[in-house]
Amino acid sequence: MRKLVAFTNVTLDGYFADANGDMSWAHKQDAEWKAFVADNASSGGELLFGRITYELMAGYWPTPLAIKNDPIVAEGMNNLPKVVFSRTLDKASWKNTKLVKSDLAAEIRKMKKESGQDMVILGSGSIVSQLAQEGLIDEYQMVVNPVVLGKGRNLFDGVKGKLVLKLTKSLTFGNGNVLLCYEPKL
Repeated sequence: MRKLVAFTNVTLDGYFADANGDMSWAHKQDAEWKAFVADNASSGGELLFGRITYELMAGYWPTPLAIKNDPIVAEGMNNLPKVVFSRTLDKASWKNTKLVKSDLAAEIRKMKKESGQDMVILGSGSIVSQLAQEGLIDEYQMVVNPVVLGKGRNLFDGVKGKLVLKLTKSLTFGNGNVLLCYEPKL
């Protein structure tokens, strides 16, 4: 069975985007952080997005600027298989992208049963909260950034009931970011 991982940057006060959807606070450029991101982008798997995150990523990674600034990450982002979940998009033109308009949870259940590499949701807060509610996420990888926004979009908006997680790994970076890996506690 394929594993489903949610990888998200969050602020100290728990937001994955500010009130206007901006996430520029999460884009650090020091060498250690860039090496970590490049290693992640080279590790394979299938990338999953909601429409908003997909449009942001598809608008940047295939560009000459992205290829010049982050060639390893751009190569991974552009060449890995991708799925975008959207009821409103008519097509997904970014290389290696499949558009899924059907029921999110049902499609993820089906995809988890298929053979292949693990799947990673990048950002996509509404997708994460819906799949968390359904108990379909196997691991949460959260990068806590040393930033306080005061208000914004919470990653778990809409989750009803209690979601209990256990810490499986942590990694601290010189820029103040902390990677926390959690699995659902059964």
